[in-house]
Amino acid sequence: MILRPAAAVLSLSLLLAACGSGGGAADSSDPYAGLDAQVLAWRGDIEAGHPACKAKVDGKGCEGFEVTCKGAQEITPEAQSKGVTAQVVAAMRFSGRNPDGSTGKSGSAFARFTKAGGQWTRAEAGPVNLSTCAPL
Repeated sequence: MILRPAAAVLSLSLLLAACGSGGGAADSSDPYAGLDAQVLAWRGDIEAGHPACKAKVDGKGCEGFEVTCKGAQEITPEAQSKGVTAQVVAAMRFSGRNPDGSTGKSGSAFARFTKAGGQWTRAEAGPVNLSTCAPL
């Protein structure tokens, strides 16, 4: 049972490494620098508050977190005038856990990450296609 959560964390880390920048320090030449840290924080917020993660087993309510897509969004002239330098929509899926430790109800979450002034913010986004990140 310990291997499943460890594998999920490793899987998420590998996905983020493949899709994002290498860490927390913002590289001014990479508009997406620092995004991976925000995605990890989002995962923690999902774990803490999503209904599918309500039942806790060994302190964890969900497992199998997978970022299914991340897609750059067009930045409008209005957003650019407010200092926005990057926007990304992302989708994540995961599975809840039953009190007996078995896999429970699956869930998904969608977020829009916006970078302005070198800082990322996150807001909920509507559902997207899990392969292309196109809005549904």
